[in-house]
Amino acid sequence: MELTTVIIFIVGFSIVALAANQIALFLQKMKLPLISGLIITGLIAGSSMLNFITQDAIEKLEFLNQMALAIIAFAAGSELYLNELRSRMNSIRWMIVGQLVITFALSSLAIYYLAAYIPFMADLPSKTKIAIAILFATIFVARSPSSAIAVIIEMRANGPFTKTAMGVTVIKDVLVIILFAVSFSVAKAFINNEEIGFLFLLNLLFELLLSFGLGIGFGKILQGMISLQLNSLFKAALILLLGYSVYLLAYYLKIETAELFRHPILVEPLLICIVASFVVTNYSIHRIEFSDLLGKISPVIFIIFFTLTGASLSFQILITVFGVALALFFLRLVAMFFGGIFGVYAAKDDKKYTFISWMPYITQAGVALGLATIIANEFPAWGNAFETIVIAIIILNQLIGPPLFKWSLNIVKESHLRAKMPALETTQEVVIFGIESQSLALAHQLVKHEWKPRLISVDNYRTDDIKDFEIIQLEAFTLENLLKLELEKTEAVVLMMSDSKNYEIAELIYEHCGTKEIIVRLNKREHFEKFHKLGALIIEPTTAIVSLLDHFVRSPNAATLLLGMDEGQDTIDVEIKNEDIHGMRLRELRIPTDIIVLSVRRDGHTIISHGYTRLRLGDIITFVGAEKSLSEIMPWFDTGTNT
Repeated sequence: MELTTVIIFIVGFSIVALAANQIALFLQKMKLPLISGLIITGLIAGSSMLNFITQDAIEKLEFLNQMALAIIAFAAGSELYLNELRSRMNSIRWMIVGQLVITFALSSLAIYYLAAYIPFMADLPSKTKIAIAILFATIFVARSPSSAIAVIIEMRANGPFTKTAMGVTVIKDVLVIILFAVSFSVAKAFINNEEIGFLFLLNLLFELLLSFGLGIGFGKILQGMISLQLNSLFKAALILLLGYSVYLLAYYLKIETAELFRHPILVEPLLICIVASFVVTNYSIHRIEFSDLLGKISPVIFIIFFTLTGASLSFQILITVFGVALALFFLRLVAMFFGGIFGVYAAKDDKKYTFISWMPYITQAGVALGLATIIANEFPAWGNAFETIVIAIIILNQLIGPPLFKWSLNIVKESHLRAKMPALETTQEVVIFGIESQSLALAHQLVKHEWKPRLISVDNYRTDDIKDFEIIQLEAFTLENLLKLELEKTEAVVLMMSDSKNYEIAELIYEHCGTKEIIVRLNKREHFEKFHKLGALIIEPTTAIVSLLDHFVRSPNAATLLLGMDEGQDTIDVEIKNEDIHGMRLRELRIPTDIIVLSVRRDGHTIISHGYTRLRLGDIITFVGAEKSLSEIMPWFDTGTNT
């Protein structure tokens, strides 16, 4: 009967979780963080509102929480890859001291002295207030590596400030688990009126060392599991089961030692999991595969965990404590501000970091929420109010943290975003870097199609016999020289030099000029990825020739058409700028019968189009047809021209 009830709860919760994911994705479009959407949906579905997820269901599904917490700890440990942190270790060390010690100390003291203004703490004994204050402060230290990585990738950030922020974030999440294990034990001792003497500290040290030892052991088991020749889904399932087995081990160890020694031995499952993950990441050959497996598991786990967490909240308590949560949110920011100043001065870092050094560490997510869940389960008398305040603070941190981190990266000039592309009329201007037989042939071909090419070189090239296009000699490919070329007014840039020189120019154009298309002739395949990240169109000569021959074999008519080998036929790309066309169906366009639509590209992606596809401003349509007809339709898609 018990198993049947659990299965029913799992099925019911799965339906709610699927709905929560869809709602969260919708709210994400309105700039609300994904986890906030999941928590809010869970809150609405929980026992304090619609009661789709009852309190009994939440208790029966606790094992899902434990699996999720294990994966969250694995994910935190997998981010701590020591080889990537060595270059900024001095700055990382001092910033961790500032953010860990100062944030913890200031927050603990402030919360203890403000306890009279926090409703659930006001009437509690002094020792309990101390316990709650240090638990709050521990969670205040926690950070979100995944959020930091997402911002860094989005901003293409790189530099000393970025490396320090990333190092502090991942190391701090490991240290906060250790700090939590200590704070949690001390808090329980205070609340249960136990004496904190030499034996207590010795027992605490033993439990920490045992947790580390078990973590190393589980790390070896993880290595063995990942090395098995199994499907990735089976490996992911094994990782989930291993994570849950850590919690089972901790539970039975507590029960059995309490009977044998009349004193339970308490190990910290989160610490065991994070150490196991650290071992796999730094001392095995399976780091990348382990990270990929966690990447596959995490999205589902986060949906389950955050939805279940939201369902466990009380809407009534949330309304009551929101003002307190807002005050503690600002308290955390102040503590982090002073911690950041200390870290900059202690590490002797550039003083321009002084007042922004705290900004990368605001956002919180899984680890902080996991610790709050553990506290709520251990101390039911006031745990729900505690957890609700923490969740409200996390949501606020999720909203304000990423924008502040992005702002700080822009201030220190370590972001490398693409320059804004100006809204230009069609100019049919192209700049080709590098002068050789292929670039000259390309320029002549473009001239035939009424384009205006300019060839750029740093070599002294004789231009006496060149009359169809301009050749510009530069002293060097510096940003100053590139800006003089006014590349922002150019539709395309073609790079036909060495890969290193091409990348140097491509990155400058990407960040400072905003040219619509960057086209690169690649020399070595291993450089493909770095050009791809700049959004460049990449031509690899060897592959291109093979692909071309393949198309001549399989579809000779299409190949000759696209290559302009059919007399009087051509292809063009047209961007929709005419507002009258916005919203029209493709079949409603009045185009000559000798023209066909080859593709529609939107937001950088080719969409599957048909007659009923509605067009939008900014869409790029590729037409194939007679040259005369193509030239006639060009103005239709520009601004202010009716079709």
